[in-house]
Amino acid sequence: MHTGKSPLAIARDLNADGVAGPVGKAWRDTSIRGDVRRGTGILNNELYVGVRVWNHKHTMKDPTTGKEVMRLNPESEWIRNAAPELRIVSDELWAAAKRQQEIVADRYVGIKQAAQARSLHQARRPAYLLSGLLECGVCGGTYALVVGDRYGCVGRYRSHSCTNGRTIRRAELERRALAGIADRLVSADKIDAAVAAYVAHINGENRERRVQADADVRALAKVDRALAGIMAAIEDGLYQPSMKARMAELEREKQEIAARLADTPQHIPDIHPGIAEIYKAKVARLTETLEDLETQLDASSDIRSLVGKIVLHPGAKRGEVHATLHGSLMGILDFVNDNQQPDANRVITSVASGSRSHRCYNLLAVLI
Repeated sequence: MHTGKSPLAIARDLNADGVAGPVGKAWRDTSIRGDVRRGTGILNNELYVGVRVWNHKHTMKDPTTGKEVMRLNPESEWIRNAAPELRIVSDELWAAAKRQQEIVADRYVGIKQAAQARSLHQARRPAYLLSGLLECGVCGGTYALVVGDRYGCVGRYRSHSCTNGRTIRRAELERRALAGIADRLVSADKIDAAVAAYVAHINGENRERRVQADADVRALAKVDRALAGIMAAIEDGLYQPSMKARMAELEREKQEIAARLADTPQHIPDIHPGIAEIYKAKVARLTETLEDLETQLDASSDIRSLVGKIVLHPGAKRGEVHATLHGSLMGILDFVNDNQQPDANRVITSVASGSRSHRCYNLLAVLI
């Protein structure tokens, strides 16, 4: 029984008891409390009161990153069907849970606004040199400050969903990372190999994009014909309530197709002939500016742009932490070619093009 416990405490108990979480992953407090607006999480799942909800969200491809993102549909477009055989919670208990959610939301509205303000500030200004760049080598989750100035696996210290209990001092990890960036990350041979892999990957993606574009042009014409057919039926007085949902579905499909068609082929990077020497000289100057408060912020941002991620594994010895630094190919090339972003956009959590060169990580990886 979990009466009176917080969602975080319940998640920890479930993980400790070996209960499988959603889609086979570990339980987190968000799996339980979810998001009221999106209808996610156990506390917001209407299936428990015998109601199936459809069409409450849709996915579309972000043209800038190529990743699929979820978008919430207006509640007026949600489709609810009764499924009384699935009910396991009474209406009274469900209503009581909803009232408690409202009480908690009202109580913490000020705290939430302050947290959001801090998040917006921190999104532009990472708190520390390596913030957002650290990954646990055991579970693939995030490494962050968990105890004082020590980095640790968030999954281990917040939900006990990971076995990696090793921590490392922030200053020690930053020292090791800077040494790796300066002395071991870049060489002419490594860059040549990484660029060759990147070019092969991009050429393949561009070929796939052209094939997809041909299919999308045909699909767009089909969607336009379907929309025109529905409009013609409405004008002829043949309107049916189901047409509204179908038109919304077609419009979303049309937007997704248009976004894919707007996605331009990716460019092949330029390689400076003396890249290794230029890189080492510039990093040396950059490292010196980290000690100057007036230039520290820009220097920190530039150094972060060179890093794709740093993966941390527990070592065999007590307290030992192994770290592998994966360079960001595009960040390194921009750095050497003086193609940094304008000052207004320099403070970032990861180089924007990092996702495009992720397959080159292993070719630009060094132990630190």
